[in-house]
Amino acid sequence: MDTESTHSGYSYHSSRSGRSNRHGDRSRERHKVTSSKDSIRSERSVVINPPDTPSQESPVHNGEPLPGEPTPAEEQGDEAQDDNWGETTTAVTGTSELSISQEEVVGLGKGLHDRTKGFRRYLPLALGSCVGLLVVATPLAFLLLPALMWPDRLQACGTACEGLFLSIAFKLLILLMAMWALFLKPGRASLPRVCVYRAFLSTLTLLLTMSYWLFYGVRILDAQDEDYHGIVQFSVSLVDSQLFVHYLAVVLLELRHLQPCYSVGVIRSTDGETRHYNIGQLSIQKAALSILEYYYRDFPLHNPALLSASKHRAAKHLAGLKVYNVDAPGNTAGAQPGNGNQSRAMVTAAAKRKDSAHNELYYEEADYERRVRKRRARLVVAVEEAFTHIRRMKKEDERETPSDIMDVREAALAIFPSMARALQKYLRTTRRQHCHSMESIQKHLAFCLINNMSPKAFLETYLAPGPTLQYGPERWMADQWTLVSEASVTGGVKEGSEFLLRCLDFSLAVTVKGIPYIRLTEEFIDAKSHKFILLLQSETSV
Repeated sequence: MDTESTHSGYSYHSSRSGRSNRHGDRSRERHKVTSSKDSIRSERSVVINPPDTPSQESPVHNGEPLPGEPTPAEEQGDEAQDDNWGETTTAVTGTSELSISQEEVVGLGKGLHDRTKGFRRYLPLALGSCVGLLVVATPLAFLLLPALMWPDRLQACGTACEGLFLSIAFKLLILLMAMWALFLKPGRASLPRVCVYRAFLSTLTLLLTMSYWLFYGVRILDAQDEDYHGIVQFSVSLVDSQLFVHYLAVVLLELRHLQPCYSVGVIRSTDGETRHYNIGQLSIQKAALSILEYYYRDFPLHNPALLSASKHRAAKHLAGLKVYNVDAPGNTAGAQPGNGNQSRAMVTAAAKRKDSAHNELYYEEADYERRVRKRRARLVVAVEEAFTHIRRMKKEDERETPSDIMDVREAALAIFPSMARALQKYLRTTRRQHCHSMESIQKHLAFCLINNMSPKAFLETYLAPGPTLQYGPERWMADQWTLVSEASVTGGVKEGSEFLLRCLDFSLAVTVKGIPYIRLTEEFIDAKSHKFILLLQSETSV
């Protein structure tokens, strides 16, 4: 077993640590001879000590003392402690046979998180399916149980009763389709808390169904009611109640939040990109979900490479500042008479350079814009020449045999090298080379050629940064979001509410403001007030 010794720099070179080490050697020799035979040996707890020479009185197993043997600290006590014990203490570490590494613990936690993630995603859908099956099966069970348990004593079902069968059938069909459209759809996201309205509606549905089952069991099953027409009407009333509950679900889940009530401002923490949206009566977690959907649609892709330029400029500016200690002990006025003046001159020059930082920023941005325009012009010319060549080759292929005509994807691969260098330089200059892979560019080029698009339509994707959804999920740089809020996330948003949506590289700060109450007044303008008379003089100058 390996041992790890921790020594301070002072004790390692001090003479006192040498005396302590010699004292430790004498202590270990004394500990080998003395051992306790009456100690209780345990087979499950193992104390691992530094390997010493085995003796008859100190039995070992595979180079290690057996369990239950006394340790040196128990026999030595406090009488032989050194003054520098804190600096000469040897730390012994050991690993048991049942221990696991930190990487294995992380792997177990990750696997458990992946399993629970899929479970949490499909749990609401499974619960909704079970509730829907219970709602649909309950009226049918009300109709079938009397016919199966006491069919001989049931009264005959007349024409009105048979008409109710048709009503139940169509109502159940409408209810089934409505539940499929509203509830049985894949979830858009995994929310941190349960939706209050969905939980309320599920509870109300279960309470309604259980109440009908309780009444049905007491008044119909126990009494074995013979009036089958009344049983059918009871089932129809249950279906009507379920339809009203579904109407309430449509109002609470789909219609209530449509009217705008608040204006939210969303600010990205890294580059300050800001957007404003109008939302209705939503909980904080639902509002956060809507804002994230707007973010992927409207915000340009987050590009950390654009932020490195300002950081590099600040680091370069700080590296150019030099500060000298004029009043140092070694800098005497007699030995170095001009040293203090020179240091002050350097500090003054650094201060002047700090004042001229805005000029450096101005010229740096001007040079960057000039290089971008230059690369853009070269890219536009290269793409136009490539598309012109494709059009010319297309006209020539029309006169060739069908077997010699080149496929569109082959044509895209053929003309791509002519524009690849200019496009690569432009993307590097604008620091967006990581957003577009060569495969995606070739697919986009083939798409433009198939649909007979212009060179400008092809370049629009690369000349201006598009929204986040335009790129693949691997480039979103936001796989999982964390909602940070002082208020409860299940509560509704209010005026002045603030919360944070945080991911790995940046965060979105959200502030909520209420839409003001607008009062409109009407002002009537009489149509006769617009009439006027033009008087012309009879005598005019010629």
